[in-house]
Amino acid sequence: MKKTSMRSSLTLLLTAVIWGVAFVAQSVGMDYVEPFTFNFTRCILGGLVLIPCIALMDRQKIRQESGREKTDGSVNAEDAARLSGAAEQEKNRKGKAERRTLLVGGICCGIALCVASNLQQIGIQYTTVGKAGFITALYIVLVPVIEIFFGKKSGVKTWISVVIAVAGLYLLCITENFSIGTGDILILLCALAFSVHILIIDYFSPKVDGVRMSCIQFFVCGILSGIMMLIFETPSVGAIIQAWLPIGYAGIFSCGVAYTLQIIGQKGTDPTVASLILSLESVVSVLSGWLILHQSLSRKELLGCLLMFLAIILVQLPQKAKHVEQ
Repeated sequence: MKKTSMRSSLTLLLTAVIWGVAFVAQSVGMDYVEPFTFNFTRCILGGLVLIPCIALMDRQKIRQESGREKTDGSVNAEDAARLSGAAEQEKNRKGKAERRTLLVGGICCGIALCVASNLQQIGIQYTTVGKAGFITALYIVLVPVIEIFFGKKSGVKTWISVVIAVAGLYLLCITENFSIGTGDILILLCALAFSVHILIIDYFSPKVDGVRMSCIQFFVCGILSGIMMLIFETPSVGAIIQAWLPIGYAGIFSCGVAYTLQIIGQKGTDPTVASLILSLESVVSVLSGWLILHQSLSRKELLGCLLMFLAIILVQLPQKAKHVEQ
């Protein structure tokens, strides 16, 4: 059990590293292509990568079901009943409902992801990788705040986290003449959009297959980004080919591989621990920006990063369970 937990934690840590370094790929990609072009190619590539993953998962599921049939003698009778007229109709009805929910969930997630990722991609042109990573991670604090408007109560811990995050955001973004940069505003709006994206996933994920929904959302995001690309940009195949490395990393690793690793890792890890590990993405973004792009932060900005990271950690700590007498 301990080995499984450790393996899951390491898997999630690898996911956080991949996502943190992806900010570098997004920044470098802007040297070759424009934002909508980058996200169009990245998301389509990410969706294509998930197709073989879905096929492998389906094959594994078929093998497991066939193994149960061999070990359970009662399956034959159950199968006969299941294939009867009424049972078959009910099965088809449920299947259609699940596919409809999957499609609606994937489209909703894709629209939210399109807004969030393109705001991030445009904003990252005007700010550093480290700042973009930490401001984006603010969605972890924003999610419980948004949930208040849907009737979910938040404790004192959430509001303390919000105050700390706002203080950190001030130190990270506000300049000496009390102005905030265009890139920082866009990334902040991106964090808000990612909060909505998380809430949509939270609503649909218990009802549908997560990998399939992710695949649909990538294609929806890619198609919408492609439409914006054709309207506002002048895409070039040559430029896309030149940007093959950052686009390939963002599409294959950040979208396809990291999402699959997240699913695998979260199966063997407590949700709170998982979110804490994944929040290290913001720290990795600062380190990767410093090591790879030689971007540095001032002491004031580093203090802002520290405060925001404390807010991210605090908001994810579990609440004490209240004792209810029966």
